[in-house]
Amino acid sequence: MVNYLKESYNELRNHVTWTPWSEAQRLTVIVAAFSVILALAVWGIDTVFSKVISYYFDLIK
Repeated sequence: MVNYLKESYNELRNHVTWTPWSEAQRLTVIVAAFSVILALAVWGIDTVFSKVISYYFDLIK
């Protein structure tokens, strides 16, 4: 187990190409912005469908 942890640490430290910090920050902001936009789109669609379904059920009462 100790050997596995040492080899894993060595792999992460010496053989993995990490994204530069500035690019990681920029990509994080882009992902967050698109997540908010997608959440607002889903909320809007849900609101419209909810109103349509409520209207439909009011009609068949």
